[in-house]
Amino acid sequence: MTSQPLRKSILSAFASFALFVAAVPALPAQEAPPDAPVPSTQPVIASASSLPPAVFPSVVSSATSSSSALNSSGAAAPAIASTSLVAPSPGVAERPHRFFDKWNIALFTGSAALDGADFAVTRSNLQTTGGKELNPIVRMFGHSTAGLALNFAGEAAGTVGLSYFFHKTGHYRLERAVSLVNIGGSGAAVAYSSTHR
Repeated sequence: MTSQPLRKSILSAFASFALFVAAVPALPAQEAPPDAPVPSTQPVIASASSLPPAVFPSVVSSATSSSSALNSSGAAAPAIASTSLVAPSPGVAERPHRFFDKWNIALFTGSAALDGADFAVTRSNLQTTGGKELNPIVRMFGHSTAGLALNFAGEAAGTVGLSYFFHKTGHYRLERAVSLVNIGGSGAAVAYSSTHR
């Protein structure tokens, strides 16, 4: 049987996760920021003579050496290669942002809420039903409530720390992915621990 305080903590964890999912319909790494330029649907066509020689040396040298065309003044006009090259449109670059922006605050809050729920369910299983911790790392800390709380607090702090490392090195998608992976792992652990008592 599940005790009433444990049931309330599980329900509040799931409610906070549902609120988080409803508040974050799309991650900013998947969409262009509002002030980003809108990419053109027209392909950019560049002639071979306008490209730097290091990119296509054979095309540029053949185009510039065969300058037999004359312009209106009688001087030789620069030749344009018969094949046009389509320049690839640049992708949406990852843009710098403040570390504690609204998305990271939402991700860290959801991650911490599920870490707290995982702590509550794990503690209940270990102390009341005589369960066994399956994670060998958590098993080292699971002999006392303080050790278990230290483990899950360290997990939450590690999530923020690793996200900050990716933020400082310019890997903004990985920065947000760390919290998403922790949310998924903690959510799966809460669901498994709640159903296997």
